[in-house]
Amino acid sequence: MSHSQTQNMSIPSSSYMRLQFFSRIRQFIQSKSARRRQNEPNHNHEKSRTLKNINCQEEKQVIIEEKNHEQSDIEEDDCVLLQKSVKRLHFGSWEEKEMAAKEIEKLAKEDVKIKKLMAELGVIQMLVSMVSTEVIGRRRAAIKALIQLANGTYTNKAIMVEAGILTKLPKNVDAVDESTRHEFGELLLSLSSLANTHIPLSSSEILPFLVGILESGSSVETKELCIGALYNLSAVLDNARPMVSNGVVHTLLKLCSMKERLSEKSLATLGNLVVTSTGKKAMEDSPLVPESLIEILTWEEKPKCQELSAYILMILAHQSSEQRDKMAKSGIVHVSLQLALLGSPLAQRRASKLLQWFKDERQAKMGPHSGPQTRRVSIGSPVSPREAQEGKKMMKNLVQQSLHKNLEMITRRANAAADSSKLKSLVISTSCKSLPY
Repeated sequence: MSHSQTQNMSIPSSSYMRLQFFSRIRQFIQSKSARRRQNEPNHNHEKSRTLKNINCQEEKQVIIEEKNHEQSDIEEDDCVLLQKSVKRLHFGSWEEKEMAAKEIEKLAKEDVKIKKLMAELGVIQMLVSMVSTEVIGRRRAAIKALIQLANGTYTNKAIMVEAGILTKLPKNVDAVDESTRHEFGELLLSLSSLANTHIPLSSSEILPFLVGILESGSSVETKELCIGALYNLSAVLDNARPMVSNGVVHTLLKLCSMKERLSEKSLATLGNLVVTSTGKKAMEDSPLVPESLIEILTWEEKPKCQELSAYILMILAHQSSEQRDKMAKSGIVHVSLQLALLGSPLAQRRASKLLQWFKDERQAKMGPHSGPQTRRVSIGSPVSPREAQEGKKMMKNLVQQSLHKNLEMITRRANAAADSSKLKSLVISTSCKSLPY
């Protein structure tokens, strides 16, 4: 046994003896001061308190020294393990590289400071090169290590993108097992936070890969990670065109119609895309619009989805008579009236705005800030006065029919007599023209 090992072994035992000694001294002082208090009740105990404070400080110092010694031993062991892992990752065989990746994952997870050092040692580039390997075990070990290195570090994420991680994603999603898909989704979600700088969507495989997972039979948890990555990417307006060209809009429209955890995040992503001309055009051309979005307005148990769907419908209806005609034929007036009365405060405001637009569809009295801008119909316009009158009459009848149907439905749903009487008084005292739409 070497001298250093003997010294390391003697430290804990000597520290224990010192702690035991100070404990006995403290007990002795306490018993002595207790006897003094019994014999001399009016004596000043300042001296015993001072000795006690000194004793406690010495005890704390011993404990701190012991912890610092143990921490230094751990840090030395980590440095040795890191050196071995980096060496094997760069120069070892494939089996050694896989073992090194697992050790790096563990070290990066336990010590945040060590992540920066790994990046400086070229660990990230080597792990990225392992992602494209066909051996599942090696690829998963590399992905897990990259996930830990990416968490909470902007620099490491940028290095991964520069090293080409987005070009090494599998082209065939079906050839990847579920566990690997989930890990890829977790890594891409972390990397997508770089969207505020620049991620090369056109020259990478990230969008086809994410869409492929969403179209596959992957688990809800894996799809949730992928939608989160798409949401981060959609926050940059320049990403709208490549996202639309890769079928993101159509895929999200199908997912948002399912009452799962995917619907809300899908709608939020579509809300980011619809404000762009490319995204809005893709939604207007989709056969799922507006029926799927109008159906979501009836989801009383998901108020956030109702708010997001109403927001998208507002943008689609703005300055588009064609979309408003499609919405009217799909029953949006009926559903919006129900939402305006029973929805959340935000959903009520958006539904009321939609109803106002449909009410004024043929009146063309909207200001530039308040809704759809329809041109005024003059005598010399191609639309004849007879057609304009018939359209106005049709819209009025549609609104009145929807009003009566909704009031009947709401009355049937009412549970308390007080609510029913309140609604009945609303019907009696309020005419169709005075409702807030």
